[in-house]
Amino acid sequence: MGQDQASEVADQLSVPEAMIKKACDDPALPELGIIEQVWNTDSIPSSETAEAAAKAVDSLPLETVPAGGEIALGVGSRGIANLASLVSGVVTHLQDRGYEPFIFPAMGSHGGATDDGQRKKLAELDITEATIGCEIRSSMNVVEIGQTTDREIPVVADANAASADAIIPINRVKPHTDFDGTVESGLSKMLVIGMGKQRGAQIAHQWAVDWSLRNMIPEITEQLLAKLPVVGGIAIVEDQHDDTMLVEGVPPSDFLDREAELLELAYDVMPKLPFNDLDVVVLDKQGKEISGQGLDTNVIGRRPFAINEPEPDQPDIKRIYVRGLTQKTHGNAMGMGSADIVHENVPADLEATTTLINALTASTIRGVKLPPVVETDRAGIIAAFSTIGVVDPNTVRMLRATDTMHLHRLYASPALIAEARDRTDLRVVEEASPIMFDDGQFTAPSLRH
Repeated sequence: MGQDQASEVADQLSVPEAMIKKACDDPALPELGIIEQVWNTDSIPSSETAEAAAKAVDSLPLETVPAGGEIALGVGSRGIANLASLVSGVVTHLQDRGYEPFIFPAMGSHGGATDDGQRKKLAELDITEATIGCEIRSSMNVVEIGQTTDREIPVVADANAASADAIIPINRVKPHTDFDGTVESGLSKMLVIGMGKQRGAQIAHQWAVDWSLRNMIPEITEQLLAKLPVVGGIAIVEDQHDDTMLVEGVPPSDFLDREAELLELAYDVMPKLPFNDLDVVVLDKQGKEISGQGLDTNVIGRRPFAINEPEPDQPDIKRIYVRGLTQKTHGNAMGMGSADIVHENVPADLEATTTLINALTASTIRGVKLPPVVETDRAGIIAAFSTIGVVDPNTVRMLRATDTMHLHRLYASPALIAEARDRTDLRVVEEASPIMFDDGQFTAPSLRH
């Protein structure tokens, strides 16, 4: 669908502000101030991340790799902080030790499930042969290396990686959006789904409907470790500001156990909304680089698209209004079904094919249901408030955030500002004042710091 067609569809779907106000009796809206979460962090300076990655390599049993051997480095499509520096540090150190590293995209079906598309995904992250200093071998070809014991599910792997002398995935360890388990998003998932390319991703997500990824990923990871020359992984953990806080080499002998420990650390430091009970949350953007589901389910407490997977216990949010898509998501609106209301910018920027193919591969088509569409921000919050019962602007609990990743500073209603004053983990930055609009759209900018 072209941009003009998308805009036309958005116009047809969008409900004008005047009609929303008439239907909802134009209720009074709360004022908004600014609060800040107080986080104690200890990140690795960006200038030192390459060195940290090089040191992590020395934790791996490379003595099993022949001199001059080829080492396949799995790199994904996520927006990991300092990714190019980290990968470059691994590449340079392996070359200094006499090996021949190459990069292969370990991103499942991303990039349109094409060789060139996945190469372009890496380039968007500044991972190119010129910037990193080694070959990139991008192919969707896989080889079957075995089957799971009980269910006889095919286990596949990138053909280039499988033919190398050694394999090292490089990935961030973090909570997953679709399931809870001892290992979630990280090294093991990259081996099972990322290295499995389109076929492996589709097989995993189809079987996950009946056999949760929490059970599947560890079992298949053990097979991959046993049958392929995986000499370990480079694990990354980021702090609340999404800065690099840990880079560690994880040997295969400790793969699943150590990743489980790092996942607990990632849960402890992941950014979260500072209140568990909220009436309305406004999110300025959603996108694939923010979360695999566009909106991080661990932040919003919703997982409506996952079959046989429980939702997070907290937070409890009555209404979520999403204002648009990020530029880097390239029209992929995966996860928009978690919102209750969206601005017309969402369908206007929607790339339907990319979004649906992603949902089909991940077996999460509920996540791409289009919520009701409104013309303006004012219409969006009026619709949200008018569907949660009787609302007092002085007591309503409303937050506005940039997205589910950037949660350091937040717009907050007076009731939440009052709570923030009594908490040591929150700071009031700006007192509440009336929400300002320009032709129905917010005039206050997104908060990123």
